[in-house]
Amino acid sequence: MNFSNILAALDNAKERHLEDLTEWLKIPSVSSDSTRKSEVAAAANWVAEKLKTAGIATKIVPTDGHPLVIAETPPISGAPIALVYGHYDVQPAEPLEDWISGAFEPTVRDGNLYARGATDDKGQVLTHIQSVCDWMATGEPLPLQIKFLIEGEEEVGSENLERMLPSLRDELACDCVVISDSGQYAKDQPAITYGLRGIATYELKIQGPSQDLHSGSFGGAVMNPAIALCHLLSSIVDSEGRIQIDGYYDDVQALSEAERAAWAKLPQSDDQFAKEVGVDALFGETGFTTDERRWARPTFDINGLTSGHQGEGVKTIIPATASAKISFRLVPNQDPKKLTTALQNHINQHVATGVKATLEPSHGAPGMAADPESRYAKAAARAIASAFGTPPVMIREGGSIPIVTRFQDVLQCDCLLLGWGLSDDNAHSPNEKFCVQDYYRGIKASAILWTELGKLNESQA
Repeated sequence: MNFSNILAALDNAKERHLEDLTEWLKIPSVSSDSTRKSEVAAAANWVAEKLKTAGIATKIVPTDGHPLVIAETPPISGAPIALVYGHYDVQPAEPLEDWISGAFEPTVRDGNLYARGATDDKGQVLTHIQSVCDWMATGEPLPLQIKFLIEGEEEVGSENLERMLPSLRDELACDCVVISDSGQYAKDQPAITYGLRGIATYELKIQGPSQDLHSGSFGGAVMNPAIALCHLLSSIVDSEGRIQIDGYYDDVQALSEAERAAWAKLPQSDDQFAKEVGVDALFGETGFTTDERRWARPTFDINGLTSGHQGEGVKTIIPATASAKISFRLVPNQDPKKLTTALQNHINQHVATGVKATLEPSHGAPGMAADPESRYAKAAARAIASAFGTPPVMIREGGSIPIVTRFQDVLQCDCLLLGWGLSDDNAHSPNEKFCVQDYYRGIKASAILWTELGKLNESQA
């Protein structure tokens, strides 16, 4: 194999690589929006066609929701099998008025490509697709078999994939899953992520009077659902960031002293971090550093609040209802189902007299941790160091990729989380972006990764 030919081909294809990503980003594949079903399907078809055109065996697998795209290159005897996982669905783009350029009108500014899905996850997963497709176009043999699983429901919890995964076990059998849906530690400081927080999401609804009431005639005589909701939400977390649900911390996996020492050496600046996210000061659980809080401690957040009059002007009412969308980020060993029971008990104990509280669970997934010293992690570290010019640091990530733990359980494989994004890429927010240079470096790192993994033959297993 002449690997220099492959690197040269990747360098010569940069313009086409950017055009491909731009074309894919134009498709508004918002999985949570039922009116976008045809666009979500179009995004699946786009990536399936990209793989097929490269000569990779590809199929679209229907689900009860949005389809899966599954593909694979030919088997290579004696070499490991890598499975690339990613998703083609994206978050809603609202508020649209906050976008400098259209959410689905990809635009390059100051070295960044702006569009919904640029970094989460079309741009990142496309780095691996480009490396494999261009490799095959050179005629050079791949050093291992590479499979692809690209889904359309990651942003809504991956429930259909999770349910179907056992039936796909043999088809997706692999030694390691390669996932690029996270970030670097900092600009020009790549990272390998070996842990993710889990998640549990809910909607909490408060029902008060049978209809909105005049606040003058009835104020002081009935409990206001919006006030009851605020008191209930406030009871969940205290002023020091500690969650007050009974038993919440019982199963929390403590950080090792080695991890804390390693993270303390990272060039983290609270002042710079606060500036990047646009706040005057940081806040979090007492006794932990910023990186520890956002990577390895459990949290509670209010994601949305609704009650009463939202239009222009004043409408002096006691609203009949109030609701909140809430979420918890969980660490390894915490069980979302166990949390649901504990949260319901907490609500029952703290809800105000005169209103009714209803808790509606949405989706949940446990956290995960991989071995940062595995042979696959070391191979990835070599590949990233070569492509980025500096070795990666080992970190955890505060976000959640619900299906990763299921991969570990069902496929019995290692997991490599190799993120090319940056902390200011605005994933899930207006003006999402992806650094064009990091897109190209991610493609190069992906190609080098295949050579490094290909060296790990069965005798080393």
